[in-house]
Order: sequence, then C-alpha cells, then structure tokens
Amino acid sequence: MARALRFYAVFLVLIAPGMSAFSQASVRYLADKKLFVLGSASTTYIFGVNERGELQHLYWGPHLWRDEELAAAHSPGAPIDISPTAAGQEFAGWGDGLYFEPCLKVTFPDGNRDMVLHYFGHDIAGNELTVTLKDIQRAVFVNLHYTIDPATGILRRDAVIENRTGGPIIIESAQSGTWYPPQGERYRLRYLTGKWAGEWQLNEETIHPGSRILESRTGSTGYYANPWFALDHPGDQDPEHGSVWFGALGWSGNWRIDVEETPFEQVRVTGGYNTFDFAYHLAPGESLTTPPFYAGYTASGIGGASRLLHRFERTEILPDSSGLRTRPILYNSWYATGFNVNMANQEALAREAASLGVERFVIDDGWFGERNSDRAGLGDWFVNPQKFPQGLKPLIAYVKSLGMDFGIWVEPEMVNPDSELYRKHPDWVLNFPGRPRSQGRHQLVLNLARDDVKEYTFHWLDRLVTENDIAFLKLDHNRDFSEPGWPQVAPDEQRNLWVLYTKNLYEIIDRLRQKHPKLEIETCAGGGARVDLGMLHRTDQAWVSDNTDALDRLIMQDGFTYAYTPHIMEDWVTDVPNGIDGRTVPVKFNFLAAMEGSLGIGADLNRWNTEQLTTAKRMVAYYKTIRQTVQNGSLYRLASLRNGGNFAASEYVSEDSSQIVLFAFLHSQEFGDVLPPLRLLGLDGQALYCVHRIDDTLIEQSAMLSGDYLMHHGISLRLTGDYGSTSLRFDKVSAK
Repeated sequence: MARALRFYAVFLVLIAPGMSAFSQASVRYLADKKLFVLGSASTTYIFGVNERGELQHLYWGPHLWRDEELAAAHSPGAPIDISPTAAGQEFAGWGDGLYFEPCLKVTFPDGNRDMVLHYFGHDIAGNELTVTLKDIQRAVFVNLHYTIDPATGILRRDAVIENRTGGPIIIESAQSGTWYPPQGERYRLRYLTGKWAGEWQLNEETIHPGSRILESRTGSTGYYANPWFALDHPGDQDPEHGSVWFGALGWSGNWRIDVEETPFEQVRVTGGYNTFDFAYHLAPGESLTTPPFYAGYTASGIGGASRLLHRFERTEILPDSSGLRTRPILYNSWYATGFNVNMANQEALAREAASLGVERFVIDDGWFGERNSDRAGLGDWFVNPQKFPQGLKPLIAYVKSLGMDFGIWVEPEMVNPDSELYRKHPDWVLNFPGRPRSQGRHQLVLNLARDDVKEYTFHWLDRLVTENDIAFLKLDHNRDFSEPGWPQVAPDEQRNLWVLYTKNLYEIIDRLRQKHPKLEIETCAGGGARVDLGMLHRTDQAWVSDNTDALDRLIMQDGFTYAYTPHIMEDWVTDVPNGIDGRTVPVKFNFLAAMEGSLGIGADLNRWNTEQLTTAKRMVAYYKTIRQTVQNGSLYRLASLRNGGNFAASEYVSEDSSQIVLFAFLHSQEFGDVLPPLRLLGLDGQALYCVHRIDDTLIEQSAMLSGDYLMHHGISLRLTGDYGSTSLRFDKVSAK
C-alpha cells in the first residue's frame, strides 16, 4: 500500500500542471498563446485569436491535458485562396473574401454589406465564456457565449448581435456559430426527416464537397427535418465505438443547418435562423440573440452520443428538474369521443382509466366554444355550456376523486374564421392585405409577434389554469404558416415576425410556468412537428406523431431517440385496426411498443372486452416497475425495423445499473426461422441478475443469469407468428 501511495504521489506531481487547471475550471484562457480552452473529463474544445485578429477554431475531440503541446492560432493562408476562406473562423462575418457560409450578413443604410469581425475582448465566469467581436470599422458588436456542461462535455453557444451604430441595419443572416470536426477526414452525416404520420426517419449519407442544407421554413420546427445532426466516419458500423460529433439547435421557429465540406477537406456545420425570407430590422441600441446551438463529442459511437444527449436533456434542458422525475401514465379521450365530449362520457372513460392504474386523465379538443367540428370555435376559449353546464370543475373533482390528476388540450396559436375571436379581430392573423388567407384544417395563424395577441393569449391560458385545478396542458399547433404578413408595422420591419413570433410564444409559456410552477406541458404540433431543445426547455414531454400504429411507432421511436430522451417520448395505446395503416396488432404488442417511452392510453376503453382490460391492467402494473429505468436510464439499441428489418430490440439500463429492461418485437415469422441469441450491452459482467418474465418466450429457464452470459452468450427468445413481442426485467442481485 505504501509503495502504491508513493507512486500515486509522484504521478500527481508529474501531471499537476495540466490536471489542476482542468480540475479547477471548465474554461481557461492561455494569455501567452491567445487560446481559449473549454474542457470536460472526456472532451476538449480549443480556439484562439490568430495574427489577423480572427477567432480561429483549432481543436474539438478527446480530452487534452497538457498546455505545452498547444500551439497558437495561425491563419493558414493559401497561394490563391483568400485567408478568411481557408481559416476555420468560429463566427465569420460576410466580408474580407469569405466564400463559405457566414454567421453574420448585414446591410447598412449606405448599401455597404461588408462585415469583418475581429477579437475585441472576453470574460470568463466559471464554465461560461463570453468573447466579444467587433467589425473593423463600424460599431457592430457580437458577443459569443459558450457554456460547457462538465458532466457530458456538451457545449452551448449563441451570439448576441448589437447595433451600436447611429442608424438601423438589416441582418440578412444570423447564425449561432460554426462547428468543425477534425480536418482532412471523410465523414458520414446522420439526420432526421419525415412528414405527417411518418416523422423521425433516420437518414445516413457520406458528406461530399459542397453543402447539405437541413431546414424548416414552416414557422415551426417542422416535420420535414429536425434540427439535429451527427457526424462520424462511414466505415464505423459498431454503434458503441468510434468518434461522433453531434449537435442540435434550440429553436422552435424557422431554422437552418448548413453541413458544408470545403475544398480544404474541412467540414463546417453552421446553424441558426433560416435565411429564407429573413431580414431582421435592428434599430440603433437594439440587439438580436441567435438560437442556442448545442454540440458534443464522444468516442463511444452513435449509441454513446444519444445517451450523452439524453442525460443532458434530462438534467440541463427540461424545466424545473422534471427530467429527474418520472412521467405519469396518461389517458387521453380524443380517440374515444372526438369532438363529442360531455360530462357523462368523460366520467365513464375516467372510471375505466382509473381501474387500469392510469394517473392522469386528459380531455382533448371539443370542450370549448361552439366546437363541434374542426370548422368552428377555435379561438373561443370558454367552456361549452351544453357539454359542461357547470363548467369543468365537477369533472375535475370527479377525476381527482378517482386518484388521477386532470389535463386539457389547447391550441392557442390558431383561430377558425368561424369564431367570435376572428369576427372581432380579423386583423390578428398573419396576412398580406388584399391577398387570400389560406386555411389549413379550416384555421388561420394568430400573429403572436404582436404584443396585444401575445397578452391576450397569455391571459386566457392563465385564467383557464387559475380557475380550474389543471395539472397538464397538451399544447397543440396544427398548421404551418402562410401569408406571413404583418401589415401593422413598417414594411422593413415585417420580417422580424419570424423571430418575434417564437420569442413571444416562449414568453407566454415561461410566464405561465412561473405563475403555475406545478403545471406540466406537452409540446404537440399536428404530430411531432415542434420538438426541439428550445421547446423542451419549456415543456415536459413531446407528442411523437399522430400515427399511433405500434409497428410504425417502433421505427419512429427508434429515430426519435437518436436526438431526444425516451423520458419525454409520449406513446399511446390506441384501438385497432389503426386509423392510419388499418393494421391490427395484439394488445400486448401495442402496450410494449408504447412502454419504450412515457406510456399513454388513447383507446375507447368503454368498448374493450374483459380480456383486453385484464391485459391492459397487467401491462400498466408492469410498466410501473420499469418506468424509472425506461425514462431515466441508458438506452442501447440492439436491433431495428429500419431498412426492412424484421426484428427490433431495445435495452434500458438504470442509472445505478441495478435494473435492465429489454423489449423485443418480431414483425412476422418467415420460413420457420428462429432468432439468433440476443446479446445485451452495458452490464456488470461479474454480477448475477434475477430474471423477471411477463410470458414464456425466454428459452433459458434459469432464474439467475450472469452479466457475462447475457452480454457474451446472449439469450434465446421464442417469438413466432406475426407481431410477437416480449419484455424481460433483470434485477441485479449480487456481484462475484
């Protein structure tokens, strides 16, 4: 022991100069080299000020600890190419010969469009760094904010653009920054796309010279692409090993990510506000803050990247530490009653839901105004007196008497032309005067960029929650923007709408949560069209898709979890045949698919037979024994139905590694084939695990299995026929 202690003391002395700095702070400035070093236990991010005064990126990857090995920034130059094009600038203005995607593009009143940003100063406060840049001539300042999360190494950055000139400027592009993986390597890009009822499709492609644009122009995060990316090397096939650089934007309006490979074999990932129809009028003394852009690195493959993001989202993104709790089991009455909601049928459904062990009862669309279809009443947020003659309070009291809390659906950003609100305020919607007002789902978009519309929206939501014992809001948004005009302001200010709309939406939610700290909110947008780190900073869970077919959901849930934690992934069991695909799957398959995230039920329980209700009650009880692990544990993807796969399996390991949960699904039996052994991941090889079964599909009969057996030999499952499914729970009982 004494010898070991002496060795350890010598070791500390040898590494102390580098180690001490990282143990004391996450952010350092090396004044002699003009370098900024942001570090965690596993990663290091470095940039510096070069001889031209530019902020130049230098390194992003595994942890570096020895300062002596770090060199100052130096512009590489080129025989013909202009230096700013060759240098990897952290935040480049469009000017001085820059030909790649800029972070800032400005037009001044005199027509000048040249913007050259040089280092002006910096400030460090703990794990936060602010670097100030300034144009070489004009009083345009940019404050770059960096924050590093010590636990995951994930960086958050944004930019605050200040107009200190004497006149207005028009910002034509405002990005949050550019990320640079190591130069000179071939990369693969992963990203998520989709459509209504087909969200969360994972795409993979090799990056070639040129640009690949991921974006939304719809006014919200959008179905068609999600603001998440991951970069690795095309030959890396092991999801648990290999370097991965990944990131996501925290913005719920129009966004854009440009993945660009330069002729210098450098990949650049630039993201922020979408430049489409963008022209932000910035008056003297005003500032514009770009969306937060998050990014991280791992050497543990795409699986490790997902788990880092999941942990970061639960601990640093979700509001009020909600990511440290578990989500309640929810029942929503929409598929049972549609717009035909009333006191009697909601009470009947609540009784059935409570008997299954449900913890939250939610009524959906149809409870307000003259809302008997989607053609009228949207915007008139008063309780329908025919459906609920005494208001909502008697129903809420009944729900609570059954041991559940109460939630309700709202869609505050929209209005039907056939409504009292629209007849009173036709000017409150997005429109170009004299042009058509296009409808989607028979509704128009209220202009939340207007302060009067923002205040109206906040106050009716506040009144609804204040006057009723409401624990949960399902916050919906069922159409994209069109005719994005704002005729009440000057023409050169109208396109500020793209930013102000989303910022005012954020303000409404923030104020509502501040006044009602126990209120929980779900982000929902005609399915999964508004899920991003900006909305998740304000909401507790997310609606994945209007497509609740269990087989489709397995594919969508697989894609969803590349970017977002299962903790927020709201999954419902609904009636079969499913309304999207017309597919019929067994009740058990339906439930197990929905258990891969936050379990919900949306079926018409009044029509379920005794066998279905018995199975449902058993599944709900089982989920309560595993949800802490599913929602807050580490996810390992073992097999997927993507790309024509016939078998899916996912594994969840609790934070303390004491419980492992396995889900397995067979699409269809083919040629009498049997499944090969399924090997688990992330276990303690020397531990014994007690096996808990919900059926007889596990061929191994032993009540105890070792971690080494589970990981190296694997288990054999007897799944046959079509839509076979099972789940197993392994509880750690001892270590060797």
